[in-house]
Amino acid sequence: MKRRHFAALTTVALAAPLALAQERSTRILIGFPPGGSADVVARLLADKMRVSLGHNVIVDNKPGASGRLALAETKRAAPDGSTLIFSPSGALVIHPWLYQNLGYDTVKDFTPISLASTFDFAVTAGPGAPPGDLKTVLAWMKANPGKANYATSGAGTVPHFAGLLLSQAAGVPMTHVAYRGGAPAAQDLIGGQVPLMVDTAVETIEHHRAGKVRILAVTGAQRSRALPDVPTLKESGIDITADAFFGLYGPPGMAPELVQRIDRAVADALRAPEIQERIYNLGLVPARAGPAELAAIQAAHLKRWETPIKASGFKAE
Repeated sequence: MKRRHFAALTTVALAAPLALAQERSTRILIGFPPGGSADVVARLLADKMRVSLGHNVIVDNKPGASGRLALAETKRAAPDGSTLIFSPSGALVIHPWLYQNLGYDTVKDFTPISLASTFDFAVTAGPGAPPGDLKTVLAWMKANPGKANYATSGAGTVPHFAGLLLSQAAGVPMTHVAYRGGAPAAQDLIGGQVPLMVDTAVETIEHHRAGKVRILAVTGAQRSRALPDVPTLKESGIDITADAFFGLYGPPGMAPELVQRIDRAVADALRAPEIQERIYNLGLVPARAGPAELAAIQAAHLKRWETPIKASGFKAE
């Protein structure tokens, strides 16, 4: 009887840590609605990270204020790995130059964990623009200033300023039309309400493949693997590049050992061929970097955007 009792107690004792591990979960916040590129990539990674971390990983959309609400919540979270944020770089490197009172410092108030993807943007024409290449559409816009509009997923975003750089470099004044997300912008592009759109390729790539819109150029230094027949802006005669990244961050004060563990889980996920292929198909590029390198990349992007944003005179409300 004693041996059976001891065995039962031992089984309970061994099962307790396992139960606690199963009960624990990591929540990855997304500051934008479901269906966008950040949301899709985060869910791809979360599915694999569950295996590496040994507990549930949940993607939680907290849209609002162009990602600022989710960042503020992350800053306030406990540094125990239970709350993280998967953020596009714009919220981290553009917003500091736009808002006087963000409520957080994008460098000091977050712990860089992993770079997961880099990406550029697609310049897409809809049925409201004439047929032809980018030069043809820009020439039409110059001749029709009342129709020279470009849509993006929101004011104060990287696509907003990428479009501004395009307008300046081409010598074609264009009016920015800001939407609350890439999906509604794409719908108006398809409907002919706006002739041009600048945003992540994920918003228009399937419509491009279906022939509803035409991706005229990408803003990166190289052609997109998902769009090999689409030229870059430089190949189209516009001497600018604009790119961005997705990174996983945590609240301030996370233990280095915990950061390394989560970073390894992201690295494991990115090594999976099916994950890489899915990311490429979205028009993005899977990219691997740890905490220190992610911090350096963020700092470089922060510096890069300072001058054009200040020169634009744009201030967020």
